[in-house]
Amino acid sequence: MFDFELSLAGNFTVFCIAAVVIGFAGARASRFADQLADSTGWGEALTGTIFLGFMTALPGFIASLVTAMKGMPALAISNALGGIAIQTAALGVADIAYKRANLEHAAASVPNMMQTVMLLALLVLVLLGLSSPDVTVGHVHPASILQIIVAACAFVIVVRVRQDPMWKPVQTDETRVDRPNEDYVERDSRKLGLALLVVAALTALSGAVIAEAAQNIVEQTDFSEILVGGLLMAVATSLPELVTSVAAVREGALTLAVSDIVGGNFFDVLFVAGADIVFLSGSIYHAGDVGMREVFLATLTILLNLILLAGLIFRQREGPGRIGIESSLMLGCYVIGFIILSLSF
Repeated sequence: MFDFELSLAGNFTVFCIAAVVIGFAGARASRFADQLADSTGWGEALTGTIFLGFMTALPGFIASLVTAMKGMPALAISNALGGIAIQTAALGVADIAYKRANLEHAAASVPNMMQTVMLLALLVLVLLGLSSPDVTVGHVHPASILQIIVAACAFVIVVRVRQDPMWKPVQTDETRVDRPNEDYVERDSRKLGLALLVVAALTALSGAVIAEAAQNIVEQTDFSEILVGGLLMAVATSLPELVTSVAAVREGALTLAVSDIVGGNFFDVLFVAGADIVFLSGSIYHAGDVGMREVFLATLTILLNLILLAGLIFRQREGPGRIGIESSLMLGCYVIGFIILSLSF
């Protein structure tokens, strides 16, 4: 999409500017999405997953597509998986921002738990693609086709769970129930939707810039694609999730904060399938630069989301430093995982 030739310092500068734009757009999107959830009556969980989750995932999606089309499959996959890892760990940061109780306790939601289960299923399909034989349908691996089918079914399941839940979490003094803000109910839904589209276009454009800058950084340095994609690109393109989750917590939209992260992760898994489709040289899971590093990163993301799911079920009121033990574990596992990734591969 872009093709610019800059010095290493210039590429880092462009990269950082695009990241700032993404972060700013993410902060605005959180408020628009919260208002849209109340004005339409769709609820924070569904709005966070479909609208906010998709919008905040756009920079990473465009970045993975661009890098795959430019023949850098490891960068595309590591951006997707690294984004899921940092976004899941970001819930620990959001938990720190919420002082009253453990975030996963206060934001109890059956749709959020079901979304996490579906996310884990998609991550397992990615892991199967990375570890299975190199077979394709056309030039696409069957794991990518299965991801798209499972994702479509998962959306239907999550909507049905929200509309007709078969069980409900126990309400406590610290539970924040998703109730419409009367100040937002009368807002014009069409204007809010248009505002979200404008912000989405801005983040998508920034994601393409980041992809080009990241590719140039890899070519101009000794940094591996897994580190640039899984750390630098993933952090930059995941800024909307980090910013919006903290902003949503501060506005009291706790369910929106969790569903944005889980919904964003849900879309991030599909980055791999999208990258596989546009990577015309065969299965992206078995491209020359793809190997055990990506398997390790996929396994790390599964571990982080299993910890999150356990926290949503266990619902600890308080943990160390007034955050849940699962938040501490997610942050710790993320840091340790990337230290191992950078030193061992």
